[in-house]
Amino acid sequence: MSSSYIAYLPDQQHLRPCALQEWLPQGHLAYFINDTVDSLNLSAFHARYAGGGSRNQPCHPAMMVKVLVYAYATGTFSSRKIARKLHEDVAFRVLAAENFPAHRTIREFRAVHLAEFTELFTQLVRLEREMGLVKLGTIAVDSTKIKANARLLAQPLLIE
Repeated sequence: MSSSYIAYLPDQQHLRPCALQEWLPQGHLAYFINDTVDSLNLSAFHARYAGGGSRNQPCHPAMMVKVLVYAYATGTFSSRKIARKLHEDVAFRVLAAENFPAHRTIREFRAVHLAEFTELFTQLVRLEREMGLVKLGTIAVDSTKIKANARLLAQPLLIE
């Protein structure tokens, strides 16, 4: 019995250079984050490096912000996991433009720019409000205490 399969050639090399952007579908979250971060004011991130100095070349702040925002949006918070995803996940590679900062670089960038990330979050919430993605309002907690028995909630419900 002869079967006809779709060609499976794991050792086949690309005959032309491919763009990573072709590997993600249109409307992917990575593209949204890329465009959104490009529209934000990142001058506070750039100001820290304006003086130059005798150190290694830092990673571009826009790239680091894009990677971190995408990582947080997808539930990845560990700098080691983010560094691993930069090698394994196409969306991370697209946002990092084939840069692979080490986990220490990611961790230090986060720690050094904590105040800038606070301002960035404010910019993001304003932008989301303008786009109609979030609704801002007031949440009130009245601290009412209600006597309850958690033991009753843990018991299985019997239906006859």
